[in-house]
Amino acid sequence: MIVALLNQKGGTGKTTLALHLAGQWAREGRRVTLIDADPQGSALDWSEQRTREGLPRLFGTIGLARDTLHSEAPELARSADHVVIDGPPRVAGLLRSALLACDLVLIPVQPSPFDGWASSEMLSLIEQARIFRPEIAARFILNRCGARTIIARETAATLGDHDPSLIGQQIGQRVAFAEAARTGRLVFEIDENSQASYEIAALASEVGRLAP
Repeated sequence: MIVALLNQKGGTGKTTLALHLAGQWAREGRRVTLIDADPQGSALDWSEQRTREGLPRLFGTIGLARDTLHSEAPELARSADHVVIDGPPRVAGLLRSALLACDLVLIPVQPSPFDGWASSEMLSLIEQARIFRPEIAARFILNRCGARTIIARETAATLGDHDPSLIGQQIGQRVAFAEAARTGRLVFEIDENSQASYEIAALASEVGRLAP
């Protein structure tokens, strides 16, 4: 399965979710490749930090920030159980190529009406991609949620009646994710019994069940 984390709005947590999905699946024994398709190269930076820290490689990370992604990702998928694409913000050619490459689009949004409005252009791109690949699936992920906030509940309720629909598992706003990004680690390596680790494991399980 090729999963792309995409949203034209920056700061929604695409890279964090992409790294943690790849890491969780690798932890469960699956062969995983992560494609950093963001010209900023944040996932590659994380991978390099991991090497500097002397940590073992859990999955392969390669940079492919070019609009030939739709032809290259399926080739990589032949030798992997899952390919995860960390997509770019607001680079139209790259976004379209990532959409045409994937089986499933995950759209991270934060609990804010502004994120919902900013997703409308992303949904339009998905519909355009479905002209060529009608089987592309899409889901929203509610990310960086404050505990028991009204806005998180309202955003979830709004997206619950939406098409694409909302992934059931929400991801909280947790210090562990910032620590993981800084040190080249994943949250389960910092504390496997943390709430962040449980949330990522549940998300990976739910996304895995969406495999075509």
